[in-house]
Amino acid sequence: MQVEIISPEKKIYAGDAKLIQLPGSDGSFEIMQDHAPLISSLKAGQVKVIDMEGDIKFFELKGGIIEVLKNKVIVLAEERS
Repeated sequence: MQVEIISPEKKIYAGDAKLIQLPGSDGSFEIMQDHAPLISSLKAGQVKVIDMEGDIKFFELKGGIIEVLKNKVIVLAEERS
């Protein structure tokens, strides 16, 4: 699935991923290939992305919004400074 993590200042991450784990407002959750459509708010915390090669990347966020639709995940994020 395609993943984009963007903030008002820059594109933080863009690429294909097997899994993305996010700090949802009501608790942590994961998105994988063929996930149902979703829009959710995010709280401050860590985003974990496992890319297609199995490499793990972490990003710290202050909060944001996620949209999942047709194997495309867009995270509109406030980056932690």
